[in-house]
Amino acid sequence: MKRICLHGPESTGKSTLGTRLAVELGCEIVPEYGRAYCEMHGTDIGVSELIHIAQTQDAMNRAAAARANELGTGFILFDTDPLITAVWSDMMFSATAGYVRDAYFDGFCGVADLYLLLDIDLPFLDDGLRVYAQQAERQRFFDLCKIELVARSVHYARIQGVGEARFAAAKDALLK
Repeated sequence: MKRICLHGPESTGKSTLGTRLAVELGCEIVPEYGRAYCEMHGTDIGVSELIHIAQTQDAMNRAAAARANELGTGFILFDTDPLITAVWSDMMFSATAGYVRDAYFDGFCGVADLYLLLDIDLPFLDDGLRVYAQQAERQRFFDLCKIELVARSVHYARIQGVGEARFAAAKDALLK
């Protein structure tokens, strides 16, 4: 079984791409817990909430991977994982990011075999929960996403393009 995680800034098409890939591959996609949390509680969150989001996402991903393994599914898709939550920590609490990492993220070794790093080449769409709309913020977020993947020495592919081109690039990365 190959574990694939969608990684990148907000409004880069992760959920849309993940849903389409899950249908194409006939596998489960684990939804983004942080989004559900913010829909229920709002986006004004602190360090303890961010750690809770990371821990819950990790538990959801691990449970889904275990199910997929039992079923003999070829793939499992994670809409996100705690590595992106670590990037959110950097974006939101740059002064306390070290504390957040010490509290949880450094103990997380990653569960994905491949990360699809979605580029910021799509227009920003504000859905009421998104925070970093300015191009400079989006670029910083993307750069931090890439830095996180490189620092963790995980395998990743940068995904660019719009519509079918983006889908084809993601599918090509999965099948390599």
